[in-house]
Amino acid sequence: MRNIALQLMYVGTAYHGWQIQKNGATVQETLEQAVAKVVKHPVRFTGAGRTDAGVHAKVYIANFRTDCSIPCDRMPLAFNARLPEDIVVVSAREVSPGFNAIGSCIKKEYTYQVFNSRIRDAFYVNRAYFYPKHLDEGIMAHAAEQFVGTHDFAAVRDVGTNVRSTVRTVYYFDVAREGDLITLKVCANGFLYNMVRIMVGTVLYAAEGKLTPAEIGDILRRGNRVEAGPTVPPGGLYMTRLWYREPVGLDTDPEE
Repeated sequence: MRNIALQLMYVGTAYHGWQIQKNGATVQETLEQAVAKVVKHPVRFTGAGRTDAGVHAKVYIANFRTDCSIPCDRMPLAFNARLPEDIVVVSAREVSPGFNAIGSCIKKEYTYQVFNSRIRDAFYVNRAYFYPKHLDEGIMAHAAEQFVGTHDFAAVRDVGTNVRSTVRTVYYFDVAREGDLITLKVCANGFLYNMVRIMVGTVLYAAEGKLTPAEIGDILRRGNRVEAGPTVPPGGLYMTRLWYREPVGLDTDPEE
């Protein structure tokens, strides 16, 4: 039985997230149905993470097992012919039997986009958070720095899946502006439910003067969700980079 890893990209607007659910279309279900038609048997994918409804992925890894003999270099075209335009298989590769798209992943990067202008841009609808009040990216960057390191992130999670621990390590949380578009890139060894969106909301609160960057450390130490910022909308969030324990030969980390 072959273990195949796919690199995907998708626009999440039309889907109720990655994971199969009873109440609507998901990326996983759509992908499994398309791939099953090609390999001629039911398949079950393991994805790199549970992206929520409306969240996008510029880079996403999912693996499945098959006994089909289709060469990996032919899989993307075959699968894409049966997928909707908002889900794309970029590449495919046979990986080791023990590879698991989520269990073998050691770091993830998410990027959140804020369109900061008095006038909204129609092309950023469901692609960036429209925020008409001017934001100081310097204050935002200072606030974001407070999250870097190993902390208990219970204060910046919503109730979701059960986890053994709410301690995570954030390696960087960078803020940059280009014109009216502000991007916030955060990399960690794992993320709690809605953690990135609440971290961004807390950074925006700091930019608005509703709290100071220095207060964020105390908020994390107290672990009280109500002290942190709001959960910002999903349309501005993208999974953008992944790191794995073993080299999988996929274009997940082009800078290294």
